[in-house]
Amino acid sequence: MTADAWTAVIVEDDPDVRDLIDIVLTQSGFQTFLAEDGPSGVEAVRRHDPLITTLDVNMPGMDGFAVAKRLREFSNTYLIMITALADEIDVVQGFEAGADDYLVKPFRPRELRARADSMLRRPRERVEQPVALAPAPQAVPARDASSWAAQAARDLQEQSMAPLQASQPAPRHAAPAPLVEPSPVSPAPVEAAAADGSWVSFNGLGLNNETRSVTVGGAGVELTRTEFDLLASLLSTGRRVRSKADLVLTMRGQQYVTSYFVNEADKRSVEVHIANLRRKIGDDSANPRYIETVRGVGYRLAEAI
Repeated sequence: MTADAWTAVIVEDDPDVRDLIDIVLTQSGFQTFLAEDGPSGVEAVRRHDPLITTLDVNMPGMDGFAVAKRLREFSNTYLIMITALADEIDVVQGFEAGADDYLVKPFRPRELRARADSMLRRPRERVEQPVALAPAPQAVPARDASSWAAQAARDLQEQSMAPLQASQPAPRHAAPAPLVEPSPVSPAPVEAAAADGSWVSFNGLGLNNETRSVTVGGAGVELTRTEFDLLASLLSTGRRVRSKADLVLTMRGQQYVTSYFVNEADKRSVEVHIANLRRKIGDDSANPRYIETVRGVGYRLAEAI
C-alpha cells in the first residue's frame, strides 16, 4: 500500500459503531481497514499508512490514549478520537496523546464526514483525490435495534441509495449543508506584525507561510500543523479578538461558523493547542509577549514591543 493512497483505519471495539464509521468513510471515497482493539489497530496503521485513523478510547487492554501515543512514534496519520468520554480531562488527555480531533458519541454521520473533510484541507504530503466511486455499502448485520450507531447506519444506507435512483446524482464529496445560517469570518488586516517577503515578524518571532517554519530570536521552533495554523491566523488578524469557535475553524480550514459543528470539546481543544504553542515559543500567559488571552472570549495578538 503506497503512502499516498486514500486509506483509513478504523479502530473500534463496538461492531455497530465500527460499521457506521466504515460506511461514512467508504462513501467519502476511502478504502477502509478495520481493527477491533488497540494492538491490531497499531499494526493496521503501520501496515497501511492511512491518511485518516479513527480511534475509540474505551477498549479492553490497550486504551485509545495509549494507542495514540504509540501511533505518534511512527505515523502522522490524521487521528480522530471517537469516544463517549466528554469530560475536560479526557479531551485534554486525548489531544496531548496526539489526536487531531475529538468527536463525542453519539455523533451524527454528517458531522464525522465534515470533520474528516476538514482535515483533508490541512497541509500534508497527500495530494491525490479519490476518483473511483466507492461500492455501495453492504447491509449492516442486525444486532441491537436500540443501538444509536446501528440506526444511524441504516438511515445512512437509505440516504445513499436515493442518488443512485436519480437521473443526475449529487456529488458524493460535496460539503454538508450548514444547519444554521452561516456567518462569514472576515479577518482584519494585521497592523502589529511586519511582513518581509515570505516572512512575518512580531516581537522577535518570525513565521514563514511558504516553508511553514517558525523562529524565535533567530532559533527554529518545531510546531505541529495545528499549532502553526493557529499562530499564523493570530498573526494575520493582529489585535482583533478571535473567539475559540473562530479558532476551531482555523484548525479545520473552514470559513463559516455553525453552532452544530463547534462544541465545548472543540473549544477546549483550542485551549490545549494554544497552551502547547505558548510553551514552545516561550510565551507567558500572565505576561504575554506574543499571544494574549481575552477572558471569556478567546485570544489575540499581544501588544507590539
